[in-house]
Amino acid sequence: MSKEQLFYQTLQDIFIGAEVEGKGGFIKLMRIKSKYYKRIEDLLKADINQRLERYPSFREELFDKLYTFFKYYFAENGSIYFNQTSFHNNIYEKVYSNEKDIVLFWKTQMLYYVKTDRIFRSMPIEIDNLSFFFDASTIENKKANEKRSLIYSLKEVKTEGYNEIIVFEVLYAEKGRVTPIEDILKGLKKYKIKITEEQLERAFRIFERQAEVDYFIHKNAKAFLQEQFKLWLYQYYWQGAEYWHVERVNQLQILKDIAFKIIDFIAQFEDELVKIWNKPKFVKNSHYVITLDRIAAQPSSTQVLQKIVQHPNVHKQVEEWQKLEMVPQTFNIDDIFVHNLIDQPQISLKPEYQFLPIDTHYFKDIEQDILALFSDLDNSLDGWLIKSENYQALNTLLPKFKNKVQTIYIDPPFNLDNSTQFLYNTNYKDSTWATLLENRIRIAKEWLNEKGSIFVRCDYNGNWIVRPLLDDIFGRENFRNELILRKVNYQGTNVPDRFNPACESLYFFSCSNEIKFKQIFKEREREAKWINAVSPKENKNANYIVIEGRTFIAPKNSHWRFSQEKFNTLNLEKRIRINEDYAYIDVLGNPQRGIPQYLEAEYTPIDSNWTDISSYSFGWNFSTENSESILNRVIQSTSQSGDYVMDFFLGSGTTVAVAHKLGRKWIGIEMGAHFYTVVLPRMKKVLFYDKSGISQDNEVKAHYNAKQAGGFFKYYELEQYEETLEQTVYQDYDLFSTSKSAYEQYVFLKDEKLLKAVELDESNKVIKVDLNKIYSDIDLAECISLIRGKWIKAIKADKVVLENGEEYSLEDIDFTLIKPFIWWE
Repeated sequence: MSKEQLFYQTLQDIFIGAEVEGKGGFIKLMRIKSKYYKRIEDLLKADINQRLERYPSFREELFDKLYTFFKYYFAENGSIYFNQTSFHNNIYEKVYSNEKDIVLFWKTQMLYYVKTDRIFRSMPIEIDNLSFFFDASTIENKKANEKRSLIYSLKEVKTEGYNEIIVFEVLYAEKGRVTPIEDILKGLKKYKIKITEEQLERAFRIFERQAEVDYFIHKNAKAFLQEQFKLWLYQYYWQGAEYWHVERVNQLQILKDIAFKIIDFIAQFEDELVKIWNKPKFVKNSHYVITLDRIAAQPSSTQVLQKIVQHPNVHKQVEEWQKLEMVPQTFNIDDIFVHNLIDQPQISLKPEYQFLPIDTHYFKDIEQDILALFSDLDNSLDGWLIKSENYQALNTLLPKFKNKVQTIYIDPPFNLDNSTQFLYNTNYKDSTWATLLENRIRIAKEWLNEKGSIFVRCDYNGNWIVRPLLDDIFGRENFRNELILRKVNYQGTNVPDRFNPACESLYFFSCSNEIKFKQIFKEREREAKWINAVSPKENKNANYIVIEGRTFIAPKNSHWRFSQEKFNTLNLEKRIRINEDYAYIDVLGNPQRGIPQYLEAEYTPIDSNWTDISSYSFGWNFSTENSESILNRVIQSTSQSGDYVMDFFLGSGTTVAVAHKLGRKWIGIEMGAHFYTVVLPRMKKVLFYDKSGISQDNEVKAHYNAKQAGGFFKYYELEQYEETLEQTVYQDYDLFSTSKSAYEQYVFLKDEKLLKAVELDESNKVIKVDLNKIYSDIDLAECISLIRGKWIKAIKADKVVLENGEEYSLEDIDFTLIKPFIWWE
């Protein structure tokens, strides 16, 4: 191809990207971009031809240089970054002229990371004289970066000439579905096709070898491309030049003008994606989980409990309790009460059933009755579980939780060679992994209060990225520790030419030099025993001590072994107990009950070596389940009762489970399908009383045990970026019909976006919003709470009341309030 043809081919790739089949928001976006492309190309051709009338000899060079520049900055999927460049030295110098360490430069740092997905195309495959055709035209792309496997469905067997072609429809698996191999083999037998399971699996693997790409959005494409073009132009034409004649300067100006016009068009599409990516996302499919004791403790709860036990769906709730082994198979709903509910004005729950969790998913028609029992709803909650891609959740929930979180713990997916053994992706490019973390940790910092802390877990594959990244975001001066964790044996595979990796890292940073921190202790390895704290020696002086507000006078002819200061230290180290079984007579002849004892054991502050405890657990059939012991130390040392703890790579849910057991409030964010199969059931069991993990530790048993459990939390899903793309309406407008230049107008400004939810009553000049036209299960009260950044005080049938007394109708929706969800400018 000529340079001109190469240039237009590159431009087409920028706007249309690699050919992708299937369904979904991103596919729709690419089709929208391709629809605009022809008009843009025609406009540019006319403009270029006009500009070159005076310099026809410059034509070939113009297209050569345009092609050379733009091919450097665009990936196969249209993402804009340093795809390839010969100016890395200059770029590094330019980026780090502000004295930042060069180690922090990576080529995708100016991007938002969206997801990693395959570019699927329908394709024929032949193996062992068998012909296959895989139809990818209906595959629905991933909504976020969740890990999903492909499944294959036998569509038909068609004959072409003398060949029989086995046609498969390709789909992403949902709800645990797998490819029905046996059914496929039986189906092919009917066509008398001899094929083995091994041949079938080989055909599937060949199809799955198609390219996998990372999808990004540039944060400021226009500024980036213009800056890079100026650098490129200087590098090629101006460096070392002593004199330029007027004609040459004019030619270079044409090149710059045309390049900048192309950049303007490209940037408009990228800017639109940035707006969609960062718009607040709708709250959907929300429910509450509350234990019976929390309901019973509220005034006027008798009627609500009656509605629950008489509800037609109560059997589904009972089945869930039985599945979670909370009640026996012989359980009857009336068993939860000591007496017949109807006959008793005062509710009395059986102790063994008082912490049974009610999920309002089964009782949506009376959910409002349950919530109405609470006069300060959000503050009554112990936590929130959010199913969402984590950037969308962090960005959408930020106004409500800004500066409210005390401790963040995350165990992001390690950057390994493959992800076959995990429920999430782990095989990222280094630059992609760095961008994924940077996007999310930078916004998560805004959730922390000024005394807050963050812990980030990683191994040797990523520690060289995590440490400088956290230095940049939190400040090197706020680095606290690199804590060393014990690695699970099976993860440390033996390699003949190196030492077997035996540990992982947990980086601990604070938000500022003022940090909430409590020193915690561990016992040295020696036999411990309790010893009376009195010594049988004559008490010459009044000898008394005070322990937690109680005064103890030494018995006659005795004194205390230690000073008050020493007792204070021992008590802090949890080495003092009051043995109430012992009584003695004080010097005045008054009987005293209880005598202090101290633990004769050497306790030492915990240091940065945490290999003394397990760092992984295996209670929930989750390959990388963090141990509760690790989270116990993290949460105990940097927060106190009532503080908020967050994990936005939630995994199996260990962080929120431990936070609840320790009396903290909590927020957990997870996008995988195991949100419903692992995390949610686990938290329901924690509310009921989960005796595993740290539950048997003495310090935990004091306030979380079979007699002291229960809780109240909310869980919901967020609209995802791909869903927004799928919902967005773009019309076929005449883009260039206004008085503005085609290069000046924003091509998406006139489009409907999500305005299919809006109706304009022109007679009354009223804008009405019908959100059911977008999603049928929107939690409008929570959406209003998030967009206003205010906590929910109460949810009534027709309105939501926020913490500052603001009231908003849930029926006659205020368009200006809900506008950020459905329109972006």
